[in-house]
Parts: sequence; C-alpha cells; structure tokens
Amino acid sequence: MKGFVKVLLGVILVGLVLQIPIFQPAKNYSDTAPLDDIYKVYEIPMDIQMDFNNACYDCHSNYTEDYPWYYRVQPVSWWMNGHIQKAKAVLNFSEFATYSKEEQAERFKKIQEVMEKRTMPLPAYQRMHNKAQLSDKEYQKVAAWAKEMAEALP
Repeated sequence: MKGFVKVLLGVILVGLVLQIPIFQPAKNYSDTAPLDDIYKVYEIPMDIQMDFNNACYDCHSNYTEDYPWYYRVQPVSWWMNGHIQKAKAVLNFSEFATYSKEEQAERFKKIQEVMEKRTMPLPAYQRMHNKAQLSDKEYQKVAAWAKEMAEALP
C-alpha cells in the first residue's frame, strides 16, 4: 500500500508542476494586421465569412478567439495547441494570399470536399462550440462557393 501512495503522490506532484504557466504553449494569436488573409484576396459573401469565423478560424487562422477555461489545464493545452498547429499546416486562412494560385485552388477543393463530407469542424470541437455547428444549408453553401472558387483559378 505504501508504494501505491508514493506513486499517487508522485503523479499528483508532477500534475501540479505541469500547471505552472511556463509549461503552457503560446496562444494562437497575432498582433499583426491580417494582410494575407483570404478576406483580403477574395470577395467572400458575408454568410460564408460568418461560417468561416464561427466554424473554422479558431483552428485554421492565426487568430484563435475563444480559449475555453480547460485550455489552462495540462496536458489539454498541449493537445489543443497540437490540433491548431496541424490545422494551420493544412489550411491557414490568415496566410491564404501567400499560397500560389495552384495551392489556393487545391485548398478550395479541400474546403469543398470537407464541407460535402461534413468532416469539419471536428465533432469534438462542435460539441464544445455551438456556433461551429453548421446547418445542411450552410455546408452546401460553403461547398458550392469553394467549388466555384477552385474552378475560377488556373
């Protein structure tokens, strides 16, 4: 029994040490103006912009607005930060203008695909963010717009 108590106390101590703010990843927020944002390059209908802001931008941009309280708990913040970094590597709306026209067309095709398959936003994200839950009509509208954009590019 003594060994179990020592292990339990050790785990609790490590858990408490990990809560020290120096172990927390930097938040995904930039103070610079979004000069390369997709909004700066393309005219996007307001309803599509709202869908992007509500369902996509927290992970797919340099401006995560809404960090939940549990982000301050380790290892949750590392896990969430990893998701954000992976999402930005696939598509970063804040840096869309830096992509070549071919890359932009590919990103638009990917947006169309995930909207048609409804694989984004991730279900876990939707459970925690009601505003990220898109309706059938919203999924269809974003997919149609992305298809149109992809076809307009070379």
